[in-house]
Amino acid sequence: MYLEDMHLGMEIDIPEVTIRKEQMIEFAHTYDPFPLHYDEQYAAKTRYGKLIAPGVMSFMLVWAAFERTGFFGDELIAGRSTRIEWNKPVYAGDVLKGTARITAVTPRNEYNGAIEITIRVYNQQGELVLTDVTESVIQRRR
Repeated sequence: MYLEDMHLGMEIDIPEVTIRKEQMIEFAHTYDPFPLHYDEQYAAKTRYGKLIAPGVMSFMLVWAAFERTGFFGDELIAGRSTRIEWNKPVYAGDVLKGTARITAVTPRNEYNGAIEITIRVYNQQGELVLTDVTESVIQRRR
């Protein structure tokens, strides 16, 4: 989808993803080795009472589901930035779903522009667990 085809407020639903405990632990050991993500005895003594998923992993699973929708088509050039805010912990077995909404469209030059997409992710209880704002560079129609 070209920049000219995108408009403020355009929104799509992101398919559900399930957080698997084994995936949490493997991701934590590789990318976020904080015991709260992989050591059940440690996690039991925290305010959470059990393991919580690494935040970046939770976001990346949702982002991958968003990418698989084909929203950008072949006109995506690159990502520019992302900012993630975590609102609630995510646990093994949680089912996350969200929406992606275009919150800014900015032409940059005759070849491309930038769009800002705000993603809001909820758990199976309908609680907001994370918000992400990503800016991507998109091809313009020439």
